[in-house]
Amino acid sequence: MSTKHTHAFQAEVARLLHLVTHSLYSNPDIFLRELISNASDACDKLRFEALADPTLYEDAPNLDIRVTFNKAAKTITITDNGIGMSEAEAIEHLGTIAKSGTAEFLQRLSGDQKQDAQLIGQFGVGFYSGFIVADRIVVESRRAGLPAEQGVRWSSDGSGSFETETITRAARGTSVILHLREDKTEYLSRWRLKSIIGKYSDHISLPILMPKEQWDKDKGEYVLLDEWEQVNAASALWTRPKRDISDEQYIAFYKTIAHDDEAPLAWSHHRVEGSTEYTQLLYIPAKAPFDLWNRDKKAGVKLYVQRVFIMDDAEALIPTYLRWVKGVVDSADLPLNVSRELLQESRDVKAIREGNTRRVLSMLEDLAARDRLPEGEAWDKLSDEEKALAQRDAGKYTRFWAEFGLTLKEGLGEDMANRERIARLLRFASTHSDAPTVSLADYKARMKPGQQAIYYLTAESLTAARHSPQLEVFRQKGIEVLLLGDRIDEWAMSFLHEFDGTPLRSVAKGAVDLGELQDESEKKAAEEAAESLKPVLERLRATLKDRAKDVRVTSRLVDSPACLVVEDGEYSLQLARLLKAAGQKAPEVKPILELNPKHALVQKLAQAGDRFDDYALVLFDQALLAEGGLPEDPAGYVRRVNALLV
Repeated sequence: MSTKHTHAFQAEVARLLHLVTHSLYSNPDIFLRELISNASDACDKLRFEALADPTLYEDAPNLDIRVTFNKAAKTITITDNGIGMSEAEAIEHLGTIAKSGTAEFLQRLSGDQKQDAQLIGQFGVGFYSGFIVADRIVVESRRAGLPAEQGVRWSSDGSGSFETETITRAARGTSVILHLREDKTEYLSRWRLKSIIGKYSDHISLPILMPKEQWDKDKGEYVLLDEWEQVNAASALWTRPKRDISDEQYIAFYKTIAHDDEAPLAWSHHRVEGSTEYTQLLYIPAKAPFDLWNRDKKAGVKLYVQRVFIMDDAEALIPTYLRWVKGVVDSADLPLNVSRELLQESRDVKAIREGNTRRVLSMLEDLAARDRLPEGEAWDKLSDEEKALAQRDAGKYTRFWAEFGLTLKEGLGEDMANRERIARLLRFASTHSDAPTVSLADYKARMKPGQQAIYYLTAESLTAARHSPQLEVFRQKGIEVLLLGDRIDEWAMSFLHEFDGTPLRSVAKGAVDLGELQDESEKKAAEEAAESLKPVLERLRATLKDRAKDVRVTSRLVDSPACLVVEDGEYSLQLARLLKAAGQKAPEVKPILELNPKHALVQKLAQAGDRFDDYALVLFDQALLAEGGLPEDPAGYVRRVNALLV
């Protein structure tokens, strides 16, 4: 006799279910997409495990998914004959979210309600989307290979608990029975369910079957027959010729594999032949996943071998900095029993990875080339069709950069072979542009005559960079400086030393050298100022010997009295702070204090008398604050400033 057991949901699941059952969703149809996708995965897993143990098929090798409904009982049932679940697996898979980053997911989920539906799928908990339309879900399952008496029934009303009991189930696989809410009975329609399957699941490579329907004159309504009919194309999309696939089908396939309700920015479908043969269908999403920065989450494309599903998130097929790419790779050469460990060592996998990387970068280059609408004569020469395409693609790369630009910067350090291509795809804010839309090619095209370098500045934020005293002479002379305010920038730029033969130079490192942009009279004035301030400089070096590597006069300052810089090749103060914040050992960096000889405060140092040390320390700490740091002794800094004010 079977005994029911009641279990409490994991706290995160209980909260998730509360949100599902008490929120409004922009597209409730996704419940069927998610449950069919889960059923397809279960069949794929059986096919994979049966490579090593064919008895798991239990004399029923034909895999399919069946969708039916019962108007009287107000239920929809999705059944697969895939791998199935044991009771322990049902408790584990349906009662917990076995993923990291759960708290962040739930925080995001309770925010923008329009994103809720797609986030459920993105987090890999698509099963719970059934509660969008159902007030009770029953799951009946038996794992392939277990006896019929070891089936399991799982049920829940979406509150704080669920029940399990052992049942006898002759067929392997899983049935998900949705008991619909009173306001969701419109789904009890063959036409409605079939249209949703056609929209979201037509590409599923397994047959999706529904009972045929026939008009009953006596009852005056359609009745279901005992005959099944296939309602999807059941051919893997990527195996079909491109000419036979519409944009709408490509987009629908993307939405299913990415669990995304928004269309991708671009996609590429190619069959690659040569020493390594494979088919790639790769997508660039329009929105970053909420867990883009979760290092524990596996990311990558789906891997098939000769159309047999092998694994989700095959990270070996795509570099880490492109981890947001979605899609499918189907290899003709890899063994069917390939594992994650073997993927790391395979030469074929390396070739596929390199091919995927080149393809994604090509897609990004195409988007970047079409990001801005042509102007003037160039626009007038376009046909109406070309104008429509140009308008469709304009702004897409800007959208991509806003979502994924930070990860692309990682490629500067991770992908030496493609560093130049990545550099051309980078976008920056600058002293000439508030928005991060400036490319290195843009910058170089408008460099001033005689300018020998591409200048940039990294800081804690764009605001800090924009107001840095180190920009003053560049602004005065109208020289553009790229402004970098992301945490990754200092690390990333350490791998990029030139662009198209022009060196990149940080304005916060080394002595300022504007070359031909600085005339002889300015250089002579700086030398004379340094000579006249020699006694002050010597005294400052003595006072600040424990905090500053050197003290010198500079021509980079116009309005500020002082700033801090480091020598070329040294760690910046910002990078040292970032390393410390990350708990890593950071080298001790002693900056150089540079003075503006024309500033009244600097000139006053010569007459400071007994207060010289106070002036010196205030100047240093103010320069540190302007650079984004904090004084070593904040209370001492406040005390000295107050004393000087009084």
